[in-house]
Amino acid sequence: MLHHIRGKLIEVKPTEAIIDCQGLGYQVNISLNTYSAIAHQQELMLFLHPIYKEDSQTLYGFSSKQERDVFVHLISVSGVGGNTARTILSSLSPLEVIAGIGREDVALLQSVKGIGAKTAQRVIIDLKDKLASLAEEVDVAGHNPGLKAEAIAALEVLGYPARQSERVLSKLLQDPAISSIEELIKAALKKL
Repeated sequence: MLHHIRGKLIEVKPTEAIIDCQGLGYQVNISLNTYSAIAHQQELMLFLHPIYKEDSQTLYGFSSKQERDVFVHLISVSGVGGNTARTILSSLSPLEVIAGIGREDVALLQSVKGIGAKTAQRVIIDLKDKLASLAEEVDVAGHNPGLKAEAIAALEVLGYPARQSERVLSKLLQDPAISSIEELIKAALKKL
């Protein structure tokens, strides 16, 4: 099974990228989310998911593992193929898909072109429990809980109590502007 590809971006369009990997060019189907993330890169890595059919082999590429995981879950639903899943991930971010399915938001899924009420309901019924584990990996503000644990550990090394650090970090993680461990620790040090 193909896991990822690393190489030089030769050409990119909103729906596909051509990647040169040691002299071999790969055509990889991408979502608009991935396109936005890679459009200005020269060297890149994409997480892959191949779909093999009797008459074709198609590679789908994603800028994050989370997007690939959501894609794999989406294509497991009867009636949702690779192109439909890619359309969903072009209209909604992986976090929006996970949150929408978690709260059973049929209207959100129907807002995607080509998704009707029956397909939206089927996606929710089939994936609600499966995506619960992905939802737990990301808190409300879209941060990885490992980020919080890592920051608490770093602050403990600096002599700050874990309980106090956790309270400060919980408030700071609600700020979408904080995206890295360094920013989080610097902001926490100002509040402690």
